[in-house]
Amino acid sequence: MDFLYTLRSYLSSILPITLWDLLDIAVLAVIIYKGITIVKETRAGGLLKGIAVLLAAYLVMKYFFHMKAMAYILENVFSIGMLAILILFQPELRRTIEKMGQSKITRIPVLSSIGSEPYDAVTAKWNTAIEAICDACEDLSATTTGALIVIERESKLGEQIDTGTILNAAPSKELFGNIFFKNTPLHDGAVIMRDGIILAAACFLPKPQKEEAINKQLGSRHRAAIGMSENSDALVIAVSEETGVISVAENGSLERGFSRDSLKKYLRSKLIPEKNQPRPKPTKQSKPHHEKKSIFGGSKNPDGLNSGGSDNEKNS
Repeated sequence: MDFLYTLRSYLSSILPITLWDLLDIAVLAVIIYKGITIVKETRAGGLLKGIAVLLAAYLVMKYFFHMKAMAYILENVFSIGMLAILILFQPELRRTIEKMGQSKITRIPVLSSIGSEPYDAVTAKWNTAIEAICDACEDLSATTTGALIVIERESKLGEQIDTGTILNAAPSKELFGNIFFKNTPLHDGAVIMRDGIILAAACFLPKPQKEEAINKQLGSRHRAAIGMSENSDALVIAVSEETGVISVAENGSLERGFSRDSLKKYLRSKLIPEKNQPRPKPTKQSKPHHEKKSIFGGSKNPDGLNSGGSDNEKNS
C-alpha cells in the first residue's frame, strides 16, 4: 500500500502533462542522443562505460550487500565526479563547443556579413588561389613531392599558425613548389591559407582522435590531415610523397584520387560563396529551361569522388 501511495503522489506531481513538458522531454532526448553519438566513437565512450560500471557497483554494494566502507568510498568519488568528468572529457567537450560555433546559426547573413568582404572580392581571391593550388598539386603529384595544404574556413587556426613561419604571401604554383621542395627549410610541415593568402608554412598539425583505426598504409602526412580536419572545419589537401596521389580531408574523412579538374571543382564548391539571385521568370515566348547537370556528373556522392582509402593502395 505504501508503494501505491508513493506512486500516486509521484504521478500527481507530474500530471497533467502540458505541451511544454513534452517539448522539455524532446529537447532532453535530443541532447542525450547527440551526446551519445559524439562520445561513442571517441575515447570518452570507454570512460562512460567505466563510470556506468562504478555506478552499478555502488548500487549493488549499498542496497544488496550493505558494504558500508565501499559504498562510502564510492559516494565520495561521485561527489567530485562532475569535476573529474570535465577534466577527463576536456578534449571532447572542446571539440563539441567548437562544432556548435561552426553550425548554420553562425552563418546567418546578418552574422556572417559582419566584417566580411564583398562577394566579388572574395570570389576573385579564391579563384586565383584555387588555380594556384590546383596547378601546384598537379606538378607536385607528377614529381611525387609530398605536400600538405590547410585551407582555413570558419574555425580560426591561430594555434597551428603560431607553430610555423609567417609568410603572408599571394599563392602561386612556383611558391608552393619552393616551399615543398625536398630539403628546403619550410618543406617539413603544413602550409596554412586564410582568405586566399598563404599565411604560414612549416606548421605542425594535431594528431587524429583514433589514430589506431586509420589505414596502416597511410603515413604521417595523411594522418595529420585527418587530425586537422577533425579539430576544425578546414579543408586539408595532401599529396603523397610515394605515389603522388592527391587527397582531401574534411570532417575527419579522407577522400583520395583527385585530379586537377576534380580538385578544382571540389574547392570551388566548398570555398566560393553562392550569391543568392532570383531566377528570371520565363515569358510565354521563351522556351522552357532545361535543368542543368551537376558539375560532378550527377553521382550519388555530391563530390563525385571515392571516399575513404583502399586498404590495398599504398600512401605516405
